[in-house]
Order: sequence, then C-alpha cells, then structure tokens
Amino acid sequence: MKLFFKTVSIIFVLGLFSCGGDADEGHLPADLVRNPATASGQKTDERVPKMVFENPQQDFGSIVQGTSVTHIYKFTNKGDADLIISFAKGSCGCTIPSWPKRPIKPGQSGEIEVIFNSAGKKDAQNKKVYITANTSPSNNIIALKGTVVAPENK
Repeated sequence: MKLFFKTVSIIFVLGLFSCGGDADEGHLPADLVRNPATASGQKTDERVPKMVFENPQQDFGSIVQGTSVTHIYKFTNKGDADLIISFAKGSCGCTIPSWPKRPIKPGQSGEIEVIFNSAGKKDAQNKKVYITANTSPSNNIIALKGTVVAPENK
C-alpha cells in the first residue's frame, strides 16, 4: 500500500511540474499588451488598434473522421496603433491556432492559421478560437464549423 501511495505521489508531483517549462511560450509580456479602455467607461485619447477579419467564420463542410483541416484567417489592423496579439487558444485541444508574434502596423494585414483535427469527433462541429490582443475589447473570436462523418463499421 505504501508503494502505491509513493508512486501516485511521484506521478502527481511530476505532473505539476511537467507543464511549467513551456507554459509561456508564444506569450508576450503583459506590459506590451495594453488596452487603453478605462474602468469608468470614459473614452481616452489613446490610439487603439482594430482587428478586422475578412471572414471570421469558416464552414469546412463535411470531412471524414480522423482527418484535419487547415484554414487561414486573414485580418487587417484598421486601427491607428500597432496591433499585438498576445495569445490565441482554441475552444478545445482539437483546434490549434498559430498567430503572428510581431506587431501588425496600422493598415497592414496578418494571418492566423487554425488546424482542426477531427480524430474522435463526429457529427456537427462548432469550434472557436479566442484571441487576446491590445484591441478594445481585448477579446476577439474566430470560428469554424462543419460536419465530421464517422466511417461506417463493416
């Protein structure tokens, strides 16, 4: 019984520390991503970037279970300050975004690539990617939907 508890304890401790190494990879320091909105709701005179997507929602149609689809979401900074994306995360582990790590100047465009892996999924799928940037509001959302067709058992 002691050996069981020792083993479980070691696995628990290793699990706690195993995720810490790369947890901040891809994140920008918080002081770089500034949102000038105030708590009082008063407008400020500061310049603000604005992330505008060509198409914030993508329908990938029907795919066979186990395949992946990739879509590039194109956006333009239509604000008047550099756009900095600090983080992007899919609504589940099957939806993986990658985003530009450098600032996007006003008037310039960028791309966010999203890969959806349909392994273990079936039927209608609606996934979102939550993007944190120095925009106002700081949360931006893009989405993809479609149908995953499970192969018939033979």
